[in-house]
Amino acid sequence: MYIGLLHLHNLLRWIILLLLLIAILRHLSGMMSKRPVSGADRKIDLFLMISAHIQLVIGFYQWFVGGFGLKSIQNNGFGIVMKNAALRFWAIEHIFGMLVAIIFITVGRGAVKRSSDASVHKKAFWLFLLALILILATVPWPGRVGIGRPLMP
Repeated sequence: MYIGLLHLHNLLRWIILLLLLIAILRHLSGMMSKRPVSGADRKIDLFLMISAHIQLVIGFYQWFVGGFGLKSIQNNGFGIVMKNAALRFWAIEHIFGMLVAIIFITVGRGAVKRSSDASVHKKAFWLFLLALILILATVPWPGRVGIGRPLMP
């Protein structure tokens, strides 16, 4: 089950990145043209938020059950984990960065849900852009020494 969820976690990142890019471009367009928030904007943001929350639940499961999260801290001690870049990435940086990114996505979605005003595009755009930057910074891309993972499972 753990391996299957790990593969799903890997594949779901591509869906989130795609939806995030679409949402950013739609909100940028809405911000530039000063158009009100549309139903399509709301749907994309909703699918993005749902995907991100599913990803978060799968990630929490992996952090608590897998060997790189909580068990790494328990087995090695917090001091050792913080001194080792690879252990620190998996036990602290990855989960914290993704959690903050998902909070940005959720707040952006909440702003769009509550208002149809054109000014909401700006808030959603910046929150989603910050989420994208955080996600790109904390994904274990191939080539990152000690933490890199393949692009596809």
